[in-house]
Amino acid sequence: MTCKRTKVSFQKRDDSSSSHHCCVPQCTVSARCNSSVSFFTFPKDSELHRRWVINIRRVNFLTTNTRVCSRHFLSEDVIEPPTPAGRRRLKKGAVPVLFEWNNFSLPAPRPGVWERTERPNTEAMNDPSVELDCPPDHDYCNSTEPAALDMSLDHNEELSVEIARLRNQIEEITISSKFCLERFAGSDDDIRFFTRFASHAHLMAFWKQIEPATRKIIRVTRARSVAKTDEVSHTGNATVLQPIDEFFLFMNFLSLGLMQKDLAHRFKIHQSTVSRIINTWANFLYTVLGAVGIWLDEETVKSHMPEVFQGYSDTQIILDCTEIRCQTPSSLLLQSEVFSNYKSHCTFKGLIGMAPHGAVTFVSSLYEGAISDKEILKQSGIVAILNPSMAIMVDKGFLVEDCVPCKVHIPTFLCKRAQLSEPEVRKTQSIARLRVHVEQLIRRVKEHKLFSTVIPLSLTGSINQLYTVACLLVNCQNGPLVKAWATNG
Repeated sequence: MTCKRTKVSFQKRDDSSSSHHCCVPQCTVSARCNSSVSFFTFPKDSELHRRWVINIRRVNFLTTNTRVCSRHFLSEDVIEPPTPAGRRRLKKGAVPVLFEWNNFSLPAPRPGVWERTERPNTEAMNDPSVELDCPPDHDYCNSTEPAALDMSLDHNEELSVEIARLRNQIEEITISSKFCLERFAGSDDDIRFFTRFASHAHLMAFWKQIEPATRKIIRVTRARSVAKTDEVSHTGNATVLQPIDEFFLFMNFLSLGLMQKDLAHRFKIHQSTVSRIINTWANFLYTVLGAVGIWLDEETVKSHMPEVFQGYSDTQIILDCTEIRCQTPSSLLLQSEVFSNYKSHCTFKGLIGMAPHGAVTFVSSLYEGAISDKEILKQSGIVAILNPSMAIMVDKGFLVEDCVPCKVHIPTFLCKRAQLSEPEVRKTQSIARLRVHVEQLIRRVKEHKLFSTVIPLSLTGSINQLYTVACLLVNCQNGPLVKAWATNG
């Protein structure tokens, strides 16, 4: 008797992160909540890799971070570690075979052709007292019946394989037709288009930071106007989409400015559900991102100061105002308050500030478009966090020297003179070259196409949250404003 040696592959679980999720459809296992479950990467062997893909029904959605949890392997295929601190391994050739759609069990082995074929009882044939219906000297079945059965079984097996292939194809088509983040995970270009994040890795890194807080998200429901005095439910109504797909929907709305009806068709949900998801995530991200301090102290700003700011090394922040067009209200009084002479349109106006190295360090609330830049600066609260050792850089329209307790870098005015002196021209040009970066920052904010449209009055209640979230996301979505600053930022 020969003993067959079983080779063991050193394919091991990746315990370096607690953010792994099982990629098998209908499996919700996460390393964060299931410390006893192991996660295995796909094998490098092409044939074994192909068998894994076919079995888990995931063909076009694999990345280097894709994992399969140990629940989908037979217990004899998983080798337990010799010590508690060790890692589980898979036997060579192990394939995931246990899934939700087969109730995590394998079908009983199919009996062979010989076992399935009904045969006459040999004892009865040898018994002379038993009368046989067929003549004993003719037996035409023994030679033809097995062949016919084999052909029939082969045909059935071919049909079974074809059915399995078609089912997998249907599964792939279903996933590819579903509008969700998973569908675009393999294309960074699509991720940039739909979410403004630089890549899928950037987006997932951000999601990893906010995912724990999503368990306590307070959802906006139809009954949000009713005060609940007893307790506040953190789970809300049963969700139609997964949390990460709700976030993807929200980013589609913010980044592309899509109408809610369009989003409802894309995600195959009701328009009112889209509205509730947008309001829920606007409030959630406004709270989560707003809780992170973005104001930097002087030492931090100076330690990241780009070389181009050597002539203005005391600059703490570069300030500018931006305006967002909104629908014209029917009230003449409201029209007069939100009408902007600069834009010749009704607008909302906000103050945004960036550190010299390009990070957003201040975002004000939105105000009515008729307000002046100076008044926004007073009401925004930034004056209270400035001190005499700092300096701010502003455009020539910002006449705020008498409002702030610090130095102001501002282009020189002509003041009824015919022309500026040579030093004044150089100063104006140098400030203009540096201030252009805050304009690039504002352009990044407005790359969220929602702010390129006319904001309907129906969004007035959440526009401040949407604008603030868009400004704060700029710090997470992209790299530095100038590539040369990458080593400094």
